[in-house]
Amino acid sequence: MPLTEPYDDHLPEGSSAAAPEGGGDPGAGAPEPEPTLPEPVRQRIVALTAAVLPGLPADEVPVPLRRVAKFAPNRRARLGAPAIAAQLTADPLFRQRVTARVLADAGDLGAAVVEGTAPAAADPVEVAALAYLTRPRGWRELIDASGAAVRAEADSAVVAELVREAEQRATRAEHDRAVARVEAEKLRDELARVREELGQQREENRQLQRTLREIQARERRANELLATERGRATRAAADSDAELRRARARLAEAEAAAGVARASAKEARSVDDARLWLLLETIGQAAVGLRRELALGPVDKLPADFVADAFTDTPTGVADGPAARARDTDDPARLDQLLALPRAHLVVDGYNVTKRGFGEMSLEQQRKRLITGLGGIAAQTGDEVTVVFDGAERMHGLPPAPRGVRVLFSRKGETADELIRRLVRAEPAGRPVVVVSSDREVADGVRRHGAYPLGADSLLRRLSRS
Repeated sequence: MPLTEPYDDHLPEGSSAAAPEGGGDPGAGAPEPEPTLPEPVRQRIVALTAAVLPGLPADEVPVPLRRVAKFAPNRRARLGAPAIAAQLTADPLFRQRVTARVLADAGDLGAAVVEGTAPAAADPVEVAALAYLTRPRGWRELIDASGAAVRAEADSAVVAELVREAEQRATRAEHDRAVARVEAEKLRDELARVREELGQQREENRQLQRTLREIQARERRANELLATERGRATRAAADSDAELRRARARLAEAEAAAGVARASAKEARSVDDARLWLLLETIGQAAVGLRRELALGPVDKLPADFVADAFTDTPTGVADGPAARARDTDDPARLDQLLALPRAHLVVDGYNVTKRGFGEMSLEQQRKRLITGLGGIAAQTGDEVTVVFDGAERMHGLPPAPRGVRVLFSRKGETADELIRRLVRAEPAGRPVVVVSSDREVADGVRRHGAYPLGADSLLRRLSRS
């Protein structure tokens, strides 16, 4: 921003500057326009004014700058630059007061500028700023010369910057060329590797094509063999159908022969039945004749009645002796009597016995102890022993069943009681079957089918004794 100010011939007190250029009465003609200042010169003028502004008396500081004078030094020149430039241009008296302070601080350089000369080694920006403030004779030429020097320095700086950038670009270009050479080497190596891999791929492709041709040839042979086998299978199926028809014909013949044989067997059985009837009739008539010959009359009592009468004739105290106790369903002696019968079968309600005798144990331990004890009974008596447990599935953890002991588990939807009754019903009439259970329904049910029910305590006492 140019500092515009009409020419002022007033100099600060104590200055020895020559009369302003174009001397005479300043009011004799129109003021010359302010020169256009280079930006570094303008900034230096504002900085010099901002530096001396706090040292001026308050009444000598223009009103617009009094607030600026209170700013911090680093903010005064930056924020107050427009107001300072305007006051330097519009208020010559203020400029003279600032000039006096600035010349006092400038020393010999300020004196030389007031004289209209500038040392060759002096900073052109500083000389132009002092010349603008003091305005000696030829001050415009000093400002122009300073502007030219500043521009020259700026041009030199630009040229130096351009040279530096050119050198940097050259360095980068050299570096890029080196990198490009390295990359080119890498690309050449990569190209060689790719060519080698391509050759390997081509060789593998040729091998795969040969393998494919071989597979296709094998497939054709397999198809031919398949067609041959299909023909054979078709012929075999036709032969099988023919053989099946022949077999059906032979079966019909066999069925006809079987019908004839059945008719013959029926006729033969009729003959045998007639012979058997005749024999039984002969035996019956012989028995009637024998009864007439022996003159045996009808009897009032059966053999079992005679046995009952014999037990009735025994003394009364005998009923309370060991024989009576042996008939108790919980007496192990009764169990021994029944197991002594020929081909006896012992059926045990498993959990009914174990929970009564070993309830404090786990189910696995209960089963193990009962099965082990029943193995001893089977070994001693040689009888068949079956133990039944409730359970839809076979339990794990069972010991191997001893010889002569069968372990059964009821199926899903069936109880051990039902399985026991089924076992009893399966036995032939007349075989002694002993069922050990304290369940009243089980005892009643097996008794109706001819079994001997005993309480669980009889078996527990028998096991504890052995």
